[in-house]
Amino acid sequence: MTQEGGPQSVPPPSGLPTRALVVGCGLIGTSLALALRSRGVEVHLRDAVPGVAEVAASVGAGTVDPVEAPDLVVVAVPPAAVPDATLALLAEFPAAVVTDVASVKAPVARAVAGTSGASRFVGGHPMAGTERSGPTAGSALLFEGRPWAVVPLAESSDHAVELVTAVVRAVEAVPTVLEADRHDEAVALVSHVPHVVSVLTAGLLASAPREHIDLAGPGLRDVTRIAGSGTGMWLQILDSNAPAVTTLLRSLRGDLDRVLDALDAGGDVLSGRLADVLDAGRAGTQRIPGKHGEVRTVSASVFVPVDDRPGVLSQLMADIGDSGVNIEDFRIDHEYGRPVGLAQVEVAADRADHLTSSLTARGWSAYR
Repeated sequence: MTQEGGPQSVPPPSGLPTRALVVGCGLIGTSLALALRSRGVEVHLRDAVPGVAEVAASVGAGTVDPVEAPDLVVVAVPPAAVPDATLALLAEFPAAVVTDVASVKAPVARAVAGTSGASRFVGGHPMAGTERSGPTAGSALLFEGRPWAVVPLAESSDHAVELVTAVVRAVEAVPTVLEADRHDEAVALVSHVPHVVSVLTAGLLASAPREHIDLAGPGLRDVTRIAGSGTGMWLQILDSNAPAVTTLLRSLRGDLDRVLDALDAGGDVLSGRLADVLDAGRAGTQRIPGKHGEVRTVSASVFVPVDDRPGVLSQLMADIGDSGVNIEDFRIDHEYGRPVGLAQVEVAADRADHLTSSLTARGWSAYR
């Protein structure tokens, strides 16, 4: 079967594999296949369910034809299956560099370390995704500007590390080299524990009265957005990274107990203890990288009501551009029960007043 979606006559840039096999055609596997194909790599696809690979091929991710000697094999199977699949693929393709995209690295590192194929293995983890899943959700642009952990073993060859890093850079992700255990501690902090907290908050909504939920605003949506991800995948992730997640959740439980004690005490005790908690949270948010990975700037929000009709947002963006103010972040929420949205435009704090007055002069009801 030929590859769909265009010719493959242009060879890949120097440093990239000529031929790759992607095993597992979910969101990440298909997206990486699409990104590699767009850069001239010959991509072959394989999935435990052949029909899934056929769907990935139909959207232009590659071919389901067998491959004899790939330069690179990408293991994109469910987390619990990664160690065994990696060992099997290292044995099946004894000349290929093998990488994976699992969100927990220690289990596969332990499985491969010390084996004959260890020099050809380099772990990987793209910090990218969407709420959607499956091959039809794949996008060649998924990894652009996203962190990608490159996790070599002590035995990994320079060639293997260079090839995996070249792939990461080619799909416009940002590589960060970490040891497996350090990676798993990091993702427990920035991904796995936040997911658990989001799920616990969302779980409170299941039995809440409807009139309570009707009061929901953007804050609740922010906190619960990631709770909608698939249960099966997250069971595997949390099981694989249980030690790191448990350590952080115990620390969080201690902080929660202190909050409860302060609430029970009330008065000056509450004010003192909760002020410390709230201040620590505000300080923590300032450590989250801003756009382009920069230190977050001191920013302020300008709010602009917008009608829910075609062309309004493009006009707002044009007027913001004419004001000479750079947008740091942007979001829009729809007002409850009305065909109106509220745009929140985040800008540098010292430019917020100028933007407000500039938009007001152009007829917008902007405010801070």
